[in-house]
Amino acid sequence: MDIVGAEPPTVDQIRERHDSLLARLRATAEANSHDPRRLRIVGVTKAHPIALVEAARDAGLARFGENRVQEAEPKIEALPDVEWHFIGRLQSNKARRAVRAFAVIHSVDSLELLRRVRELAAEEGREPALLLQVNVSEEVAKAGMTPESLLAPETVTEVRAADIVGLMTIAPIGASDVSRASFVRLRELRDRLEQAAGIGLPELSMGMSADAEAAAAEGATLVRIGTAIFGPRA
Repeated sequence: MDIVGAEPPTVDQIRERHDSLLARLRATAEANSHDPRRLRIVGVTKAHPIALVEAARDAGLARFGENRVQEAEPKIEALPDVEWHFIGRLQSNKARRAVRAFAVIHSVDSLELLRRVRELAAEEGREPALLLQVNVSEEVAKAGMTPESLLAPETVTEVRAADIVGLMTIAPIGASDVSRASFVRLRELRDRLEQAAGIGLPELSMGMSADAEAAAAEGATLVRIGTAIFGPRA
């Protein structure tokens, strides 16, 4: 894989970086007894211009992640033919716009927000796939449900009724073994929630450019990659 520099990458560079990284992550997944076909990359285009997203689409990328609703809306309008994922912290006052715009919302971080998103989706006639964000490391500054609240009876009841497809987490910044421990715990929490709710939760959104290998080793299905494909943000 070529060195990721400061210049905007070409279509060919984006394709080569994406395909090389995907092959490596899928090989890691398979080596750790996970189905490699389930691992997909979400290209994170936060702070990148529409022209770069168009180049990535032309390079064959089909999934893009954005952190801010207002920044994403013009990109989604320009490229409605790809799958858009919301991966940032979702404020309640932006929830309706997110429901309208995104096919997948990774960051439902409370029962209150889950209920609000479901209500808005019904009003808008939309069916976005939803993931519950879990603060696995229980860091004070980080959003997400605690592991205890995730497995509480009230949550289990809501999960049975909602369009929940899986869980998401952001690992602590640090050594790879720290990240991997967080990913192990998220997978274990997913397994326990599946058993408690009696439903399948196939998606695990975990891992970014710095810890993608650890995420792949622990069964990630959606890996959120920005810098390793697109280079540094402006």
